[in-house]
Amino acid sequence: MPKPQMPRSIPHPTISQVKIIATKNNFPISWLNKQGFCEYGIYLENVKGIMAKPSKAMIEGTKEHAVLESKFREDAEPATFEEMLETSKTAEILSRELPVISPRYGIRGFIDEVWMTPDEFIIIDDKPGTVPYLSSINQVYGYCLAFKDSVKENRAIVASLRERGTDNIYWSSYFDGQAEKNIINQINRIHHLLTGKLEFIPTKNPKKCRGCRFNDRCNRKVDF
Repeated sequence: MPKPQMPRSIPHPTISQVKIIATKNNFPISWLNKQGFCEYGIYLENVKGIMAKPSKAMIEGTKEHAVLESKFREDAEPATFEEMLETSKTAEILSRELPVISPRYGIRGFIDEVWMTPDEFIIIDDKPGTVPYLSSINQVYGYCLAFKDSVKENRAIVASLRERGTDNIYWSSYFDGQAEKNIINQINRIHHLLTGKLEFIPTKNPKKCRGCRFNDRCNRKVDF
């Protein structure tokens, strides 16, 4: 089905995956998850430009998303985003891989699944496993913030994490004022990192270093 129209953008001259939208840096919401694993990894990949093969989890996740999107499109009825919002005021509808962007907060991404009901919007992010890591929560909160900034309705927004490939919602919480404040602080930190106001901090967890895609190229890894 047709998606919300995206604003015009240009690539950042030196930082990959960052775009300039409305004169402001705009980064992928998935970075909020990467930040929790190792902030320095964002620096290595996108500022230093170090290339690395995708991890097994990344490959499996991409395949799973493609399968679910294909199945969804088989039964989906064409509708504009505005039509979906209007319909959801009286009926429950679902959308997958919904693009969201917030020039105001400088973030963008694709929501795995959105349930729209007359009372609330349920934002779902699929993850492997069933552990609600703070980094995963930050990512889905980022989607909630971008969605809220785009839609501008008074309906409640619920953030949810679902076990990939299943119907198991293993974590869920309302996107309230405190959650919004916390995620805006995290987003602002990344913007300060991109402009050089703050330094990227590497993880101190040797287990993360051991499984990192940039292990053999990192000058800040923890000995193990």
